Amino acid sequence: MFNKILIANRGEIALRIQRACRELGIRTVAVHSTADAEAMHVKNADESVCIGPPPSKNSYLNITSIMAAAEITDTEAIHPGYGFLSENAEFAEIVRASGLTFIGPTPEVIRMMGDKVQARNTMIQAGIPVVPGSEGVIEGEEHALRVARSIGFPVIIKAAGGGGGRGMKVVHTDAALINAYSVARNEARQFFSNENVYIEKFLEAPRHIEIQLIADQHGHAVHLGERDCSMQRRHQKILEESPSPALNPRARDMLGTLAARAAAAVGYTGVGTMEFLMERGQFYFIEMNTRIQVEHPVTEMVTGLDLVKQQIRVAAGEKLPFTQEQVEFRGHAIECRINAEHPETFVPSAGTIQDYHAPGGNGVRVDSAVYAGYAIPPHYDSMIAKLIVHGADRHEAIVRMRRALDEYVINGISTSIPLHQRIMTDSDFCKGHYNLHFLERYLKKGKGGSK
Repeated sequence: MFNKILIANRGEIALRIQRACRELGIRTVAVHSTADAEAMHVKNADESVCIGPPPSKNSYLNITSIMAAAEITDTEAIHPGYGFLSENAEFAEIVRASGLTFIGPTPEVIRMMGDKVQARNTMIQAGIPVVPGSEGVIEGEEHALRVARSIGFPVIIKAAGGGGGRGMKVVHTDAALINAYSVARNEARQFFSNENVYIEKFLEAPRHIEIQLIADQHGHAVHLGERDCSMQRRHQKILEESPSPALNPRARDMLGTLAARAAAAVGYTGVGTMEFLMERGQFYFIEMNTRIQVEHPVTEMVTGLDLVKQQIRVAAGEKLPFTQEQVEFRGHAIECRINAEHPETFVPSAGTIQDYHAPGGNGVRVDSAVYAGYAIPPHYDSMIAKLIVHGADRHEAIVRMRRALDEYVINGISTSIPLHQRIMTDSDFCKGHYNLHFLERYLKKGKGGSK
C-alpha cells in the first residue's frame, strides 16, 4: 500500500479522497491555486503545495507544476479525482514515466476510451450495441449530409474527444446540418483541441443509464449496478439515483454483465463507468468514463462499498476482495447536485457563504468542502455540494430527500436547492416517469421557480 498520495484536484472530491486515504493510513498532499489557499481540502491535508494562479490552465491543469509538487513531497502515487486531468492520457504517461502510480487505468486505455469514435468502434468489436451513426469521424459537409440522411433525422453531432455537453448539436433538417456541423467542430477545437466530430441518431425519449465497474490488475472485473442519470440540463447531470426505476433485475444483470465483460476485454483497471442510452427496452453504448464519477456515492449507498478506497487498493496491486456474486444491492439512493447558481437562470453565483448548515439524520450524507465564511471563487465549476440520501425503497428515499433539502441552509449565494425541491414534488418524477429530455421541457413550462 502507498504511504503518500498527491491529490491533483480540489473541492469536495479532493476532500473525499483525503478521507479514504486517512482510513487507509495514507498521508495526503493537497495542491491548490492561490484562489484556494483557504479551501477545506488544503486545510485537511497532511501537506499542501501552491501550484499557480486561479485559472485552471495555470494550476490544476499545469502538469509541470503538479509533477514538481509530487517530487518535492516525495509522493508515491497521484489521484486525479474527476475532471481536470483525470482522463488525460498524457498526464497518466508522465506520472508513470516518473516512477509514480497513476490511480486510474493505463494511458493506453484512457486514450482508447477518450476518443469517442475509437471507443464506439471498440465496443462494436466487443459485441456491445451502439447508437446507429457514422463509422468514423465526419470528413466534410457532404459526408455529414450522407450520414444524416442514411440514419434519418433527427441526428446529434458529437465531439470525438469531448464530453460534458460541449461540441454537441441536435439537428432536424438538411438546412440546419451544415451550420451545426461547423459550430460543433469549432466548439470541439476550442474545448478539446480536437475538431473531429461524429454523428449518431438522436433518440427522442431515452433514459441515461450508466453501469459502475471496478476491475483489478489480475483480470477480475465486476459491475456494481446501475445509476439513472436521465435528469439533465444541456447534457449536464442534475440528479442521479440507483436503482433505476426503468430497469428490472433481469435487465440490470444483463447490462451489468455485458459492461463488465467489455471492460475486461479492453484490459480496464480501476473504477470506471460505461454509459448507455435506453429506449423502448433497447440499450446503446455511448461512452466510457475512465475515472471516479461525481455520482459515485449513489452506488456506495446501495452497495455499502467505499469505491475510492477500493480504487486505491486496486491501483496498489491488490485483488478485488469480492466476486460478482458477493455484491449486494440494498434499498434506494438519490443524489442531488447542489450548484452555486440561480435556480431559474442557472447563472453562476460566486460569493461568500454567510450561513451554512448541512442536513443530517438517518440515511443522509453530504459531500461538500464549503463552510460558513468560505468565498466561492468564480474560476471553477459551480457544484459546491452533493446531497445523497438512502431509503428502504424509492418512496422513502424521495421523502427523505425532501426533508434533507428543507433542512439545508446556504445563505449568501444562490443555489439550485429550490429546483431540487420542486423536482422532488413533481408527480411524474415521483412515479419514475422521466427521460433525458424531461428537465428541459419541465423548465420550459415555467416550473423551475425559486424558493
